[in-house]
Amino acid sequence: MNARTATRTAPTAGPLAGAVAAEWTKLWSVRSTWWTLLSAVLLSAAAAGQLAIYAANANTNDDPADDRGMVTLGSVVIDSLELTQYAVLAIGLLAVTAEFGADTLRTTLRCTPSRGRVLLAKAAVSGAVTFGAGLLLGGVGALVAGAVLGEWGDAPVGGTIRDVLASATYLALVGVLALGLGTVLRSAVLTVIVLLAVLMIVPLSLQEPGIAVLTRIADAFPGVAGGHFLAGDADPYPPVVGLLLLAGWAAAALVAGRAALRHRDA
Repeated sequence: MNARTATRTAPTAGPLAGAVAAEWTKLWSVRSTWWTLLSAVLLSAAAAGQLAIYAANANTNDDPADDRGMVTLGSVVIDSLELTQYAVLAIGLLAVTAEFGADTLRTTLRCTPSRGRVLLAKAAVSGAVTFGAGLLLGGVGALVAGAVLGEWGDAPVGGTIRDVLASATYLALVGVLALGLGTVLRSAVLTVIVLLAVLMIVPLSLQEPGIAVLTRIADAFPGVAGGHFLAGDADPYPPVVGLLLLAGWAAAALVAGRAALRHRDA
């Protein structure tokens, strides 16, 4: 063995992989992540159970006009996201706003000077964790809905898996959107307010008058686009377009966050 071979070291992970590993460790080392996930699971079970109760009651009351018939478990999972998404997206926004609040982002940037790499690592970790959380919440919601609906529940394997995967994908992209906005706004409270406006309040306000042009504008907002993707609607655009619109919002938020992080002090 020559000297050159003897001094050769084992290959190390690249800079991005190291940053991802650091962000992964930070995310799971704080109690807020665990409490957020627990809250999301409980909220998902409660929301799915309540929606299933409504469907079962509609089928068994004395008014045949509101009978819903068989209800797929996947549709209950998707409907419950309207509420549970706000617990899950907290993971994305807290991944950055918590560091602003505790003034620990300076330490992060000393360890990883590339601000773009830091934000990309945070996005990768937040997206992966929120996707995994979406799978967990989808499974919990489907189990609860199935137990409550009983004979009124329908659980086609392919359709249920598709709905759970779509829900997880939606949550991952919304989580990244929350991360990008949190990087721009630096405040968890302000980020939640803006997310509420972008995901729900503004689109509903645009849709309310029933004016076609305003409705089309609302269809481009992330919450509405994600809803079309989850529902598999063909109108006003195919589900894949809804997915791309949602992904575009998430990407734009990351770009805005990268610009804010670059031009402002941590």
